[in-house]
Amino acid sequence: AEILQPRIEQDGLTKLLTQTELPLVEVLAEMEANGIKIDVKRLKELSYEFADRIADLEEAAHRAAGKEFNLDSPTQLRKILFDELKLPIVKRTKTGASTDQEVLEELAEHHEICRLIIQYRQLAKMKGTYLDALPTMINPKTGRIHASFNQTVAATGRLSSSDPNLQNIPVRSAEGQKIRQAFLPGEPGQVLLSADYSQIELRMLAYFSRDESLTKAFENDLDIHAVVGAKIGGVPLDQVTPELRRRAKAVNFGIMYGLSPFGLAQQLKIDKEEAAAFIDAYFGQYPGIEELFTRILEGAKRDRFVSTLLGRRRPITGIKMTTGRVRNLPERTAINTVIQGSAADLIKQAMVRVHHRLHEENFAARMLLQIHDELVFEVDVERSHDLAAMVSFEMAHAIDLGRVPIKVDVGVGPNWLDLEPMEEETART
Repeated sequence: AEILQPRIEQDGLTKLLTQTELPLVEVLAEMEANGIKIDVKRLKELSYEFADRIADLEEAAHRAAGKEFNLDSPTQLRKILFDELKLPIVKRTKTGASTDQEVLEELAEHHEICRLIIQYRQLAKMKGTYLDALPTMINPKTGRIHASFNQTVAATGRLSSSDPNLQNIPVRSAEGQKIRQAFLPGEPGQVLLSADYSQIELRMLAYFSRDESLTKAFENDLDIHAVVGAKIGGVPLDQVTPELRRRAKAVNFGIMYGLSPFGLAQQLKIDKEEAAAFIDAYFGQYPGIEELFTRILEGAKRDRFVSTLLGRRRPITGIKMTTGRVRNLPERTAINTVIQGSAADLIKQAMVRVHHRLHEENFAARMLLQIHDELVFEVDVERSHDLAAMVSFEMAHAIDLGRVPIKVDVGVGPNWLDLEPMEEETART
């Protein structure tokens, strides 16, 4: 403490430490002790279901290769893909041609075997990591699993979870969603309640960039992807096609990670020139965003660190270019840290506030999980509306983003998947 205290004060981190990180220790300790109940029977059913799907995919891959081979052996896979099927080598490792996820995604256009292997790997990973492992992690005394939440692992300031890592369940895939179905409230007469920040990183982008168009879209509670699609496509909002919206969404989410025309082209299956034009149009319509990125990179080059909303610092070296759109890893990291790290500041602050109110007002509810922008609670059915109102209020007011409103989506249900949205009026009171 004698060594670190002066450094904390010198770097202006005292408030972050005393008002966010230290109070959060108590919140996380309680969440870890609370744990969450899981449906072992449902996990077993899913394990059998996944095993059948995995076997089918293995068989299909053997047919596509014209022979049997071990899908889990990189050496055998390399031989099939590059020696026998003559697919182009995308990148090399010390041991030979790479067969990682990125490579397979690129090669999927050339041969269906790559798509089959991607699916096979995803299902095998989910089966091993969740379906088969979670039941073995149940604490015999509590009948629940108790994950650890780590404050000092992710460099952006985000929390991470381990033993088990619940932040890696792929929520966008149908299979990942089925795993969420196995997470339950602890007692009869209770439900799970999930409160999720809506598009918080894009709202942070609007706040930091002070871009008028982006800010107005959030102020008016418009569909941000459709708004961006209309701007870039030069069409009225009601004429935005699903395809245009999909492209705008890919750019919206990719822009903070230094999305390149090549990356966008791959993602949307369009040619590189079209992707480049789309990205140019995006920055043309939202000039505040490009100005923000330049400011962040110039600051990082000068100070050798970047800061989040609450002043958390991350050392950054290797900034080469402060303007332009082609970015190296340190440049992407600098921008991503400011946006994602500030979203992490916000939810941590919200957790501290929610925790205090749960205790002060004796809610029949407990905070169980934090998954990046989402908090999960168990609550007695009759208090679910009160909890929804309290949690969404505290989450929306944890930090003031000026003209950019913070929106919280709340859902309630019998498990972590089957959540019914709560009416917005309830959540606002």
